[in-house]
Amino acid sequence: MKINGKTIGYGIAIVLVLLLVLISSGIIKINLGEKTSGDSNAGDYSNIPEKCRVPAGQDINSWKEHLSHHAETQDCLKYFN
Repeated sequence: MKINGKTIGYGIAIVLVLLLVLISSGIIKINLGEKTSGDSNAGDYSNIPEKCRVPAGQDINSWKEHLSHHAETQDCLKYFN
């Protein structure tokens, strides 16, 4: 089989179509710059200070209760209303 420009073009087209199908079906996921928090239960809290963010493995309600017991973190509660 002789490899020429047409063969390479078809190969590239096939690869692009396969990628498009895999991405649109959700088999391949692409992160286009969105930041992830690492904790799927916490949601996206990248816009709040580090000291106020929900730790991994802790639910939001218990974290809010914890924050309310400390004077230095009470200002964090405004991020969870």
